[in-house]
Order: sequence, then C-alpha cells, then structure tokens
Amino acid sequence: MPTKFSKETYLYWYELMQLIRQFELKSEEMYKMAGKIRGFFHAYIGQEAIAAGCMTATSHDDPFITAYRDHGLALAKGVTADACMAELYGKATGCSKGKGGSMHFFSAEHRFFGGHGIVGAQIGTGAGLAFAEKYKGTQNVVLCYFGDGAARQGMLHETFNLAMLWKLPVIFICENNNYAMGTSISRTSNVLDIYKLADAYDMPADKVDGMSPEAVHDSVARAVKRAKEGDGPTLLEMKTYRYKGHSVSDPQKYRSKEEVEEYKDQDPLIKVTNTILENAFASKEDLHAIDQKINAIVDESVRFAEESPWPDDNELLKDVYKDENYPFIVD
Repeated sequence: MPTKFSKETYLYWYELMQLIRQFELKSEEMYKMAGKIRGFFHAYIGQEAIAAGCMTATSHDDPFITAYRDHGLALAKGVTADACMAELYGKATGCSKGKGGSMHFFSAEHRFFGGHGIVGAQIGTGAGLAFAEKYKGTQNVVLCYFGDGAARQGMLHETFNLAMLWKLPVIFICENNNYAMGTSISRTSNVLDIYKLADAYDMPADKVDGMSPEAVHDSVARAVKRAKEGDGPTLLEMKTYRYKGHSVSDPQKYRSKEEVEEYKDQDPLIKVTNTILENAFASKEDLHAIDQKINAIVDESVRFAEESPWPDDNELLKDVYKDENYPFIVD
C-alpha cells in the first residue's frame, strides 16, 4: 500500500517500537521470574505507536510529561535502555539515580519530565511546563500524556481552563486504552468520547487511531503547528489498547481473552512491518537484523543493571531541592 511517509520514517518507527516492546517484555521477565524489579510495574505494550508517531512530529527540545506507564516514552525521548533498566532495578546508574523506580523515570537532559504516580497530577504540571516555555519565549511545545482514568480528575478541568485562557503551547494526549485500572470508561462517565471534554473550553480536539503511528504523527503535527502559531492547546484522544494488565499484578478478570486477541489484530508493530514489506522499504532479513540489534541492547541493559551499584546512603536526602542554597537538613 503506497504511503506518504518515507522509508527512513518507517524504519525509525519499527526500530523504536521494537525497542519499547522488547524492553518491556524483558523487564516483565525480570520482575516476574527473576524478582529483580520491585514495586509497581506498568508495561507500555500495545501503545508503542503513540510514542513513535509523537517523536516524528516533534523536536528534541519539546518536553514530554506522563503518568506512571512511562518506560516507553522515556525510551522514545532518548533515555538509554541501560539507564531505564537500572532505574527499574533501583540502581545508582538509573535515570532517576535509583530513587524513582518504574513510575518515576526522569531525564532533564532528554526533556523527559516524568513519570508521575499520582493520577492526573502531571496534567497541571504539564501546563506549568508550557507556561515556562511561553514565558521564556521558546518555540517548544509540551506533550502532556494521561490515561482515560485521569480524565475523571478535577485537575484536568482546572488545567484546561487556564491553558486555553493563557493560550499555552501544550498538547494534552489522552492515551485511552479502555480501562482505568480495571474499570471501563462506560462505568465511570456518561461521556464516552473523551475528546469532547474539550468542548467546554472551546479547545480544539480530535479522536485519533492510537494504533497507527501515521495517524498519531498527523494529529500531533497539526497540534504542534497550532501551538507554535500562538493558538494554544489541543486535546487528542488516542484510542489504543494495552495487551498486558494495568500492572504486572493485574489478573485481568474484567476483560475476555477474545477481546485481547481482537485488539492484537491491530498490533502497530505488525501493521508497520506489513507496510515496510509491501513498499519494499526493507526485507524480512533487514528487519530480523534490526530485531537482533534490539535484543542485544535489551540484554545489555540487564547486564548493566545487574552490575551497577546500589545508591549510597548519603544520597537519601539529595535532590530534594534543585537550589543548593536551600539544602534539606536533618539534625
């Protein structure tokens, strides 16, 4: 099937989505079988097309902020698999120095601002980041991600109001994977189309196929253009699906195996693979070579995490404040 996107774009999408997929699968293995990872763990498996499409529609300096299902977006922004795996292990070489764990990835260098465990809290913080970008006069646009469950938080409505009032350069992206933990949206809201929540604030909004990096790219590119022109925020509801449970401890009794299998027919990795092969952008052997490279990167991240040191005790009270003139002091 002909496509308007280039060979390079498709190969980039394939490699990034494969990195996210294999990293999450290996991390889950280390959590369940090896017991190397503790605490909560929320996999991004099934939602990779959102990360891929957003990356090609934005620039390196555009800040990303998200909730606790954050590994995939951190990898997309350029945080290394080594730093991500080490953080899951709680090691000093992790992207948050081993202090954050699965839900609190962070890298100022890569313009990735979390990883937030409090449902919906990042929505207000995302608008704050956008306010800072506007105040400094940059052309950067903030991508603020949240789930369908967080759309029930009052923080969303307060933030939407101010974001529109101040015309902040922010794109609100609802990764609607159908379930807030184990509760479907139909059991919590009379409004099933989340993008319609923007209507109350005259905010432009759209529903997007979140299983298609092409659709994600196009919608984000339009929203980025609007923000850069000073027209303010956009709400994008990305319709996606998580193939795993809410977290690794989720027995998933609220959905059928048939439902999961039905959505697997929409697997973004399979769809991108088919497009690549149909357009002769690469051969099966070429894609296998990419897979081998990704597997080596993921395996190396486990070795790196295993061999990395634990944080020193004297690190406990560091990084509480950025300004060293106001240290956190305990007598």
